[in-house]
Amino acid sequence: MTPITLRRMNEFDINSVLIVEEESFTLPWSRAGFVSEMKNELAHYLVMVDSGTIIGYAGMWIIVDEAHVTNVAILPEYRGRKLGEKLMSALIEHAKDRGALCMTLEVRTSNTVAQGLYTKLGFVSRGIRRNYYSDTQEDALIMWCDKLA
Repeated sequence: MTPITLRRMNEFDINSVLIVEEESFTLPWSRAGFVSEMKNELAHYLVMVDSGTIIGYAGMWIIVDEAHVTNVAILPEYRGRKLGEKLMSALIEHAKDRGALCMTLEVRTSNTVAQGLYTKLGFVSRGIRRNYYSDTQEDALIMWCDKLA
């Protein structure tokens, strides 16, 4: 059995990342959105690979000493195996290695599974963004990890 690995995302990964994106979100990002991110010097993306297939990815922007998570997704058939934790932990390490001291993200108020993971990783709730998600007008919980340790 080949171990699941993580590496930096590149432009050749976009087709596979789009599959993960479309299976994970009701309003998936477009190809153009990912192409733009690959050219953005502030953006940092990781992909999770199982036997040559991208099964998940996560991205963030690092601005000075602050990391803002843009996306985290795992293919549905791989969920429930602690791979989201592995992916987020790698993203945190990547942020720290690039000088980030804190990290923030938004998560749907209904997504208690993700909230539990983020809490386990040291994030705390700091507020609500009303009607943040345009597909459902659902609120987003704003979470922060003040000390990336």
